[in-house]
Amino acid sequence: MSTTEQVQGTGKYSAKWQERFDFFNTYGAPNDPRHREAFKALPGFKKKMLINANVIAFFFGPIYLFVLGLWKKNLAMIGIILGINIAVSVILGILGMESPRALDTGLSIAFSMSYAIMTNYAYYLKEVKGEQSWNPFEGMRF
Repeated sequence: MSTTEQVQGTGKYSAKWQERFDFFNTYGAPNDPRHREAFKALPGFKKKMLINANVIAFFFGPIYLFVLGLWKKNLAMIGIILGINIAVSVILGILGMESPRALDTGLSIAFSMSYAIMTNYAYYLKEVKGEQSWNPFEGMRF
């Protein structure tokens, strides 16, 4: 029995997750050339968003990853976020400046987008492949 049949046979996952899992199973990780070509061929923006991003993770990233059981990747992301925020604060403190609102907003959006883009493939790795590493960007393309 293939991993796709195992995932579909359990009834544990919604149709959205099954579609995402099937796509990753067929075309590989987001950094795989097959994935890029298949992603470009997807019809419409909505279908591309279904595969590429997770709206719940965009708004509730740290909480949602704990709910999905991706605690290692979530702790790594929280560490990255804290590290970047501390570095920016130290640099701005040395320069005697306050953090501009635009910088705060930009960083928040960047962190939210990171959660949105990494969640689907990370959950696939955990549920289908049985892999759970500390690298939140495993298999991602940048």
